[in-house]
Amino acid sequence: MATAAVLTEAIARQYGDVRAVDGVDIAVPEGEIYGFLGPNGAGKSTLIRILCTLLTPTSGRAEVAGIDVAAHPGAVRLRIGVALQDAALDDRQTGRELLRLQARLYGLRRHEIDQRVDEVLRMVDIGDAFDRRIGTYSGGMKRRLDLAAALVHNPDILFLDEPTTGLDPASRALVWHEVRRLNQNLGMTIFLTTQYLEEADELADRVGIIAHGKLVAEGTPDELKRSIGTDVIVARVSRATEDVLARLRSIEGVDQVDVHDGEISVRVRDGAAAISPVAIALAACEVEVQSLTLRTPTLDDVFLELTGTHIEEEDQ
Repeated sequence: MATAAVLTEAIARQYGDVRAVDGVDIAVPEGEIYGFLGPNGAGKSTLIRILCTLLTPTSGRAEVAGIDVAAHPGAVRLRIGVALQDAALDDRQTGRELLRLQARLYGLRRHEIDQRVDEVLRMVDIGDAFDRRIGTYSGGMKRRLDLAAALVHNPDILFLDEPTTGLDPASRALVWHEVRRLNQNLGMTIFLTTQYLEEADELADRVGIIAHGKLVAEGTPDELKRSIGTDVIVARVSRATEDVLARLRSIEGVDQVDVHDGEISVRVRDGAAAISPVAIALAACEVEVQSLTLRTPTLDDVFLELTGTHIEEEDQ
């Protein structure tokens, strides 16, 4: 593995009796997009705040850019860019004024500021809006401006905490495009938390899945999906008794059968060969089938396998 840009060893954060982050070990090499996936309340934001020096760990240790986050927080802050869930933007400023202020706060010299602001605005496209007041911006434009502010001092590592939460699909796609471009063109290491399965699948080189403060799986999206089988047959039915489940489990090629809220998931090695026997078995049990679909595994299937529930259910 390349030099670790982000490293945690048994990192933990406790609030009273609640262990929000529980002994997490992560090593993110330089130049990687690392997706930290989990539902709300799983510990994603707590960990990213520790890595950004906004919280101190209860136990364990963490390094960012080779610097201990607890021992030398000021040195870490100079090496990172951060865009948290709530964009800290002053609606009365223009985009350009915000970026110039951010550059001054990071100690850029006067002659450097205009050049760097122009460079950042080319990287994160907000059109002609940068000379308008931020209060007139759309949600997607505010998110991209917040990203620009995180980049103005040319950080080595960029932390993004659920960067597309609340955005419409078009704005979300634009943010994805900027994240890919920063990583591919500048080689920037990006640590991204998300609750969106598609976002982690689309952007991340590797994904860590967190549930109840613990890291429950880690790998490339393809590795994680392959770990639970080749195909999934999903049957939405009127009833899913133990007799029905036992009949499905007896079919040749079926690896596992699970049921959640009237939806049966049948994991099989060859979906095309198994879908007909599954339909016949359901018919033999006199079960009303509302829908029967065949698909490849998703990261939500991985989460279901590891935790017994869907990410969306955990959120609720």
